[in-house]
Amino acid sequence: MSSAGWQLALLYNMRAFASNIRTFLLAFVLGASVWVSAVTGADPDEVRPYPNPVPLEVIGQDPSLVLTSAIPRTIEVTLRAPRSVWDQLTAQENSVTSILDISGLSAGEHTQTVQIRIGARPVQIVLATPETVTFTLEPLLTQTLPVDLSLTGQPAIGFQAGDATIEPTLIAISGPESLVRQAARARVVVNLDDARESINAAFDIQVMDDKNTVLNGVTINPESAQVMIPLSPQSGYRDLAVKVLVRGQVAGGYRLENISVFPPVITVFAPDPELVNALPAVVDTQPLDIQDAKANISTRLALALPETITIVGTKTVEVRVDITPIQTSLTLNLRINLIGLPDGFDAHLSPETVDVIISGPVPVLDALTPQDIKVTVDVTGLDLGTHQLEPQVEVFVENVLEGSILPSTVEVILSIHPTPTPIP
Repeated sequence: MSSAGWQLALLYNMRAFASNIRTFLLAFVLGASVWVSAVTGADPDEVRPYPNPVPLEVIGQDPSLVLTSAIPRTIEVTLRAPRSVWDQLTAQENSVTSILDISGLSAGEHTQTVQIRIGARPVQIVLATPETVTFTLEPLLTQTLPVDLSLTGQPAIGFQAGDATIEPTLIAISGPESLVRQAARARVVVNLDDARESINAAFDIQVMDDKNTVLNGVTINPESAQVMIPLSPQSGYRDLAVKVLVRGQVAGGYRLENISVFPPVITVFAPDPELVNALPAVVDTQPLDIQDAKANISTRLALALPETITIVGTKTVEVRVDITPIQTSLTLNLRINLIGLPDGFDAHLSPETVDVIISGPVPVLDALTPQDIKVTVDVTGLDLGTHQLEPQVEVFVENVLEGSILPSTVEVILSIHPTPTPIP
């Protein structure tokens, strides 16, 4: 074929292709649409919130700077993803994470976008709350402060405090520059109120500003100081333990549970120290009569001391006696009462009595009468025949508890009441 023929054939083919290109494109679009529709129908997209709060991690912070603004610990995100991808996201822990990158930032206020990372594809982020975070960076400052010891209150009467020591005497604080510069001093507060023994313990250190207000938000190193304060008794004073002198016995069926006295220790004084030193370590109260007592007792009692001895403070002590009934158990054999039996029916119980175990205070159980406890079996709505039913116990007395029922079930046979035969 000549060159002209080849050119004519090529021109013809190009015209044929050009005339059919729209058909080819339409067929391609239709095919792609059918494929997308099939895939979407089998695995449809769903828009919903991620079920767990997403932890927000701060990275890239300059060690010489400190964050002085509150940063959200978590964010909430709403995602668009196929159902199969949602299954992956909810099945894997930490499949969605977030990062606040503050690398290279200097001191001052900044606003950064939260970066969200998702461990599955395809996923589209619809909403993130918050999307950005505004925060302030300040230079980190360290400062040394002396530690003061502040004593409050007074030791118990008859005791005096010696020279106090504290260790360490200097501490280091660090934190945002604007906060550290407010620090004026550091202190340890020790309360000596009613102290009777020497103090040797660790106490927290507080940082104060120039208005004597506790300054929070700074790091203290160390956080506590060891304080030692010796206490010694003064001449002529002595502490004595108080013992309640009891006479008699509580009523039968009751028990003496506890005797408490306040204050448990008293301080006495005499001008001559030999008088107080000669006393026993325990002082008795005046006798407390509990004969046949059935209830708690609360009273004040004087102390049995020589006239030459002076009691420092109140002259009597408060005494409380706790008296409670003795708890016991009791087994009663009680007849069963049938309720709910329709007219024209007969019932046969087997057995007709049950053993009921009850518990409570001895005086209450001793006073029980047959009318105080009732055992019933309810046959309301039951048909003819044999039934296994659980008896119910009702106790009409307070402080009595119902325990086991033996047997726990009884047999009830319901039948028609026989019609009397007429006598000629």
